[in-house]
Amino acid sequence: MSGVCGEGGVSGPTGRALAAVMARVAVTAAEVGPRFPLYADPADGRWTTTGRGSWTGGFWAGLLWFRARYTGAEHDRRAASACTARLAPWTAADTATRGLILWYGSAAAGDDAAAAALRARAARACLSAWDPELGILPWGDALGGPRLLARVDAVPGTVPLLAAAGPGGAAAAAAHLHRHLDLCLDGTGDAWFRPALIHDAATGGWRPCEDPPPGWSRGRAWLLLAVADAMLRPELSAGEFARLSEAATLLTTRGGVLTGPPVPPADTACPDGPSDTSAAAITAVALLKLARTPGPRAEQYALRAAEVLDHLTRDHLTAEGGPRPPGMLLDGCYDAAKGLAVRHELVWGDFFLALALTALHGLVDITRI
Repeated sequence: MSGVCGEGGVSGPTGRALAAVMARVAVTAAEVGPRFPLYADPADGRWTTTGRGSWTGGFWAGLLWFRARYTGAEHDRRAASACTARLAPWTAADTATRGLILWYGSAAAGDDAAAAALRARAARACLSAWDPELGILPWGDALGGPRLLARVDAVPGTVPLLAAAGPGGAAAAAAHLHRHLDLCLDGTGDAWFRPALIHDAATGGWRPCEDPPPGWSRGRAWLLLAVADAMLRPELSAGEFARLSEAATLLTTRGGVLTGPPVPPADTACPDGPSDTSAAAITAVALLKLARTPGPRAEQYALRAAEVLDHLTRDHLTAEGGPRPPGMLLDGCYDAAKGLAVRHELVWGDFFLALALTALHGLVDITRI
């Protein structure tokens, strides 16, 4: 496995933050065993877990792969491989979150053969479920609720996963992304961003859902991440790049990514409500990716990513010697409206912070995850 630095092999503020996050992964692994962590109590760091991983299971597998890259230890690699294998049942599940589960749970494994085989199987399954009439891979009903939804969290991971299914998959991936851009960035006024829409079979059209709300900051982060990933594809035409660049500009300017607080409120309509560090971590990764694309904003994206990461690691990451385990990214918000885990450590927040930090230290290629 390339990029291994060993325990203590990184330095500086980001190096110390990475060491703390990797130590936290080891502690979490010992606590949760074969289960999957979901969110941890900010008071004592104890995890709420799930048996099958839900939509977040791939982030835990990815964290274990980052840990294996960091330490170079064979037992860490085996633990990551075993966790990824436990994601296999999700290949047959009717859910567009297979992108979040199976792309991030396998792409972090690099050239691991078993993870690559799982990713290929998942790509074929997603392509089979793609609906050419709607132009999307539907949200699905595996996690409950209506099946024919278009949601922004159905785009990141799903686009590169579909693209891995050959020429037909690449066409479906492009259609899936552009259809979501058409739908989700088609609002007006304060509702310019629409994170979820439901298909109306009677009219053939789409209408916005009330939940999640237009101000859902993680939704904006998810869509920006998907756009950034697509802009890195080498086969992208000039026209496609221009369309995606326009979407990135809209999301980063009107969405307040470049000028707002480094950690946004979970709902921008409620600025005094809970913040969401997981949205900030996703955004930082998206900005690091955008900084690698050609264009006049690349330097601005890189500087803002560094600012967000500095804020997260300095003000929201628990340190050695405190009352809580070190390496917890606190102040993540799972669901503000439901009051669910509103100031907690979230496994996907940990994942994207770890992805950014490992990329900064050369342990992973951020353009491939």
